[in-house]
Amino acid sequence: MTEPGEGWFVLNAREASWRRRPGRGYSLPFEGANDFPQLGIELYVLGPGEPIGLYHWEANQEDFLVLSGEALLLIEGEERPLRRWDFVHCPPGTKHIILGGPCVVLAVGAREHGDPWGAYSVDEVALRHGAGSERETSDASDAYARFPDSVSTPYHEGWLD
Repeated sequence: MTEPGEGWFVLNAREASWRRRPGRGYSLPFEGANDFPQLGIELYVLGPGEPIGLYHWEANQEDFLVLSGEALLLIEGEERPLRRWDFVHCPPGTKHIILGGPCVVLAVGAREHGDPWGAYSVDEVALRHGAGSERETSDASDAYARFPDSVSTPYHEGWLD
């Protein structure tokens, strides 16, 4: 295994350092501590009702692929069930979030435009599911203030089976 760094690398998800995000499942940012300049890519393992994040929109497109299990997509104020191999495309400006059912989801997002990156939107459906912000904000620390900090954790057998 090659570690994330400045050049090319190979990273096995089962050997990588994951993040435990209390109330929001587990995630593996493949880029490590160095954000990729053009593309963000992350793997999420979510328990029932755990959101990937908070209901938001971004200035760039985001795409999601449900690799296993079932999920619930909240998009533009609507709910839509997702199952294994469902692909979700969110053009720039699309308000959305995914909740676990449980499931494993691969998330990919462009990083072309960054100012503003987007914002957390107020939405009754998202608030009802515990995946919404009480007020419109583009400040992540404000939006996520109610959640404990993420902590590093090793892969747990069975997540990616």
